[in-house]
Amino acid sequence: MDLGAITKYSALHAKPNGLILQYGTAGFRTKAEHLDHVMFRMGLLAVLRSKQTKSTIGVMVTASHNPEEDNGVKLVDPLGEMLAPSWEEHATCLANAEEQDMQRVLIDISEKEAVNLQQDAFVVIGRDTRPSSEKLSQSVIDGVTVLGGQFHDYGLLTTPQLHYMVYCRNTGGRYGKATIEGYYQKLSKAFVELTKQALFSTAVEMKIKQSAEQLEDKKRKAAKMLENIIDLFNQVADRRVISTTDAERQAVTPPGLQEAINDLVKKYKLSRAFVRPSGTEDVVRVYAEADSQESADHLAHEVSLAVFQLAGGIGERPQPGF
Repeated sequence: MDLGAITKYSALHAKPNGLILQYGTAGFRTKAEHLDHVMFRMGLLAVLRSKQTKSTIGVMVTASHNPEEDNGVKLVDPLGEMLAPSWEEHATCLANAEEQDMQRVLIDISEKEAVNLQQDAFVVIGRDTRPSSEKLSQSVIDGVTVLGGQFHDYGLLTTPQLHYMVYCRNTGGRYGKATIEGYYQKLSKAFVELTKQALFSTAVEMKIKQSAEQLEDKKRKAAKMLENIIDLFNQVADRRVISTTDAERQAVTPPGLQEAINDLVKKYKLSRAFVRPSGTEDVVRVYAEADSQESADHLAHEVSLAVFQLAGGIGERPQPGF
């Protein structure tokens, strides 16, 4: 580390008296006229960070949505992420150091972070369109070069583009080409993939909707499978001849009645039937379901005939449709 050269260049980027700044998630931001020394020092810090990580580090000169007269700077870590929190503290300390303390602060950072000063360093730089950005970018370059770092100035870039460039360079091009063209190729490919996923999701959604509609249709059809109830008046002499189990869904007596019902149910699709005695009259209720109104009617009639024959029916035999 050429401390003499650093002191000489630092004097050309002098810190205003009394100015204190804090590095945050947006880096440093303030009036552009107060940032020259900060830019120079962030160039220095970017070189130290690059040497420590053995990776390309990014420096973006921008104040994002701040007024035009403002500007700012942020460092980009090897995988395109924000600067590590411990290095945010180093950035704040270095930016606020008085001129006479600059050498000591740089040495402290290097020792605390075990920076190999003989390691090569590479920094990429981008800037926004503010009138002050080009000059401030040059201050960053001054800081990079005085510590012997190599750099590439991309000029005008968006902040996401610089993050992309850093990540590409540190993955050996596996993530994409570290060029503007490569950035747009990456973006377009991602958009196409997202569109495919959206189309797939739409197709799945349509399938789900279709299935739901089919389910509703089945429910409507099921609703039409009316539960036909036929009261056989007098149609037994003593309702007590019929006893049931399984919540009145299986006839226990008279013998043979449940077997007859089971045989009749097999003749119809989606059907079931059961009988139960009235609680107050000598009447038997016949309950029948099937996949259509016509089938349910037929099943109910046939079950009522079985009851009439096996449970001691009196009077006229049950008629179809009753």
